[in-house]
Amino acid sequence: MLKNLTIKNFRCFKHFELQQLGRVNLLVGKNNSGKTSILEAIQLLCSKGNPEPLLEALTNRGEYCWSDDIRRERELDICHLFHGHEIELGSEFLILASNDNIENKLFVSIVKQSINSKADSEIESDESTSVVEEFSDNLIELGFKILWTDGNKPENWKHILSSNGGLSEDYIRRWRFRGKQSKNAAINQYITSSSLTTKNMIELFDQVVLTADEMLVYKALQTIEPKIERIASITYEYESRRTSESRGGFVVRLADSDQRVPIGSMGDGIWRMLGLALSTVSAKGGVLLVDEIDTGLHFTAMEDMWKLILETAKKLNVQVFATTHNSDCWTSLASIASQEQDTEDGITIQRIEPGKETGVVFTEREIVIAAQRGIEVR
Repeated sequence: MLKNLTIKNFRCFKHFELQQLGRVNLLVGKNNSGKTSILEAIQLLCSKGNPEPLLEALTNRGEYCWSDDIRRERELDICHLFHGHEIELGSEFLILASNDNIENKLFVSIVKQSINSKADSEIESDESTSVVEEFSDNLIELGFKILWTDGNKPENWKHILSSNGGLSEDYIRRWRFRGKQSKNAAINQYITSSSLTTKNMIELFDQVVLTADEMLVYKALQTIEPKIERIASITYEYESRRTSESRGGFVVRLADSDQRVPIGSMGDGIWRMLGLALSTVSAKGGVLLVDEIDTGLHFTAMEDMWKLILETAKKLNVQVFATTHNSDCWTSLASIASQEQDTEDGITIQRIEPGKETGVVFTEREIVIAAQRGIEVR
């Protein structure tokens, strides 16, 4: 598990640190304090040089532009990843985390790159690639470079930027099929405030069907609707071609009915809980990241939600990072913390305050005391 996290020059953070991280970590703070940016930073770090999370993060925020060439391809406007929203030669950001005696580092920079080099970027494993080579002026373009290392063999990815300073979205999509992903990349699942798409949910469900972990999914749904006995995914041919994010693709069977009920008829809470359960199980041995974890959940379901996530995270060795603005959400977590023994891999609340370089840490004991005395931690 990550014990500490340091962010430099990434998004709204010039320099920021989280300390004493636990098994489950709830990030709180005012709007625009950087909670979602921290989730993105952790996702990038745990992906170990894989550029695909960049596509997801920038697209979700609408941070893209269009190329000037005749094809008018969409490009990722990467300047927004850097503090100050501007890039030039030498611009860089760093995401660093320690795990016991191991230090994981993701270093992203804007470098010089020859336009005569291969159009397709490569993952490299030679530390000498971090050295910027000099070329004549008429052969130079700006390049976007990712370097990840855990102190051993580094992983390296780079690609030439367009004249707009954009990164080809199409290239990253094609990169996925070239077998260049890091074989050692940690498994991580990211759930946005709008939850997962139907396609994502079906893919995750197919991974747990007829396994021991399938029962964890049923248990999660039953915290919202105890009558649920079974769930199954269904995919119609026409739906596979749709890009809609409507709640579909699943039916459930209730204890008091023989009729199959579409999951969309069951409300937002069922859909959200299904996404949380599938993502936690699928993040086995890795990291679960959830933006606004309480979305769609009534306050009476939150304690059961936290209990399920903590138990599953311990069983499957998952570290959880989530955000919230909801008072019921953190006080429900406090109820779970009161039942836990104070351990190093337990529960923390991390308050993010604009202008401060270190998050305010609340340990399990402090979370319980704050809830009992009505102290606001957000």
